[in-house]
Amino acid sequence: MAASVAAEATTPRSDLVDRNGGVLGNRGRIWWSASALALLAVGAFRAAGWLFVLCVLAACVAGSLAAVGRRSANGVWYDVIAVPIESFAALPWVYAAIGRMRANGQDRSWRVAASMAVTVVLLAVFVPLLGGADATFANLLASVTPEIDAGAIVQWTVLFAVVGLGSLGAMYLLAGPPATPFDEEEAETGRSLRRLEWVLPVGALTALFALFVGAQFVALFGGDDYVQRTAGLIYAEYARSGFWQLSIVTMLTLAVILIVLRWAAKDSAADRLWLRTLLCVVSVLTLVIVASALGRMWTYQQAYGFTVLRLLVEVCELWLGLVYLLVIAAVLRLDRAWLPRAAIGTATATLVALAVLNPEGLIADKNIDRWQHGRNFDAEYLSTLSPDIVPALERLPEPLRAEVFDQIRADIDDDSWQSWNLSRSRAR
Repeated sequence: MAASVAAEATTPRSDLVDRNGGVLGNRGRIWWSASALALLAVGAFRAAGWLFVLCVLAACVAGSLAAVGRRSANGVWYDVIAVPIESFAALPWVYAAIGRMRANGQDRSWRVAASMAVTVVLLAVFVPLLGGADATFANLLASVTPEIDAGAIVQWTVLFAVVGLGSLGAMYLLAGPPATPFDEEEAETGRSLRRLEWVLPVGALTALFALFVGAQFVALFGGDDYVQRTAGLIYAEYARSGFWQLSIVTMLTLAVILIVLRWAAKDSAADRLWLRTLLCVVSVLTLVIVASALGRMWTYQQAYGFTVLRLLVEVCELWLGLVYLLVIAAVLRLDRAWLPRAAIGTATATLVALAVLNPEGLIADKNIDRWQHGRNFDAEYLSTLSPDIVPALERLPEPLRAEVFDQIRADIDDDSWQSWNLSRSRAR
């Protein structure tokens, strides 16, 4: 007893809290819960449907991570979808709880609920029959019964079922949290890559990236004349031609770095030095490639116009740059356990920041800037966007402004109390 008390006294408090899933787990739940609420709140301020769909999906991921709390032994792929997975396991859990309540003589409330359900079913059957049998009674029913849309009933029923199952899954996770990987060393067993085995491919990749980055600087300082002489393209076409390839290179390189960080030997000081040095160099060179891809997309948009898709891929590339900064920190620490959740956290923060910036309003502003500098103006494309762009339209002269604004206003439906939106309200 005394020995255990002494051992506990000498153990750092933060370690105890971490292993017991206390304060650290609660902080994680608070962060992810706040992120989910912020993402769902976007629907009250921005009218862009695609943005709200992305925010809802991200809020589901954040809500699942909030329910799990700390990193579980099952890995981040389980953590981000833990709520829908465990919602099915929660059904027998709830059924067993109901059985225990009945065994303890506490089923009176369930009998009342069953009676109410039978009452609703009987009324649903007999009221339409009696209404169809007598016109006077039918008029009386019509005067006291609100109009019910069959599509709305199906929609709300599905929504209720999804939210109900999600709530059950979250409660099931909170009642019985999944196991946590207390000892990270157990995941590090079975390394098979000695230094020479991974240095050769990573070193070749480093040399290739260094050569490519050097060529990028030559093209950057050479400008449009140099590109036309060497590639036969104007600079905007040159920028477009390489963006997707550079994006794929960025993602593949991230996979290579994570594989090497996971499997490379770290037994000696020399192993750890080589690992830190080469992976950091590759990461820094890849950051330059990310910057090149961002510059290419920006140049292309300046030449041919800004669209939602182009802005989204640009934001994704920017997020990949943030992930590479996290990767460099993980390489320096030789600890990748925290990296997946940190990457998801930066993705959530990036999406919230995008919503705050008003992406469609930004697109409209940039396209109007291009028009004011003598470039083509695609009024038809702007008219397909949401009411989020209405403030930017004030910069357009008549009748160009009316051409875009009237089309947007014609597509605005009336909002009910649960679907109220600030952008649509201002547009009206």
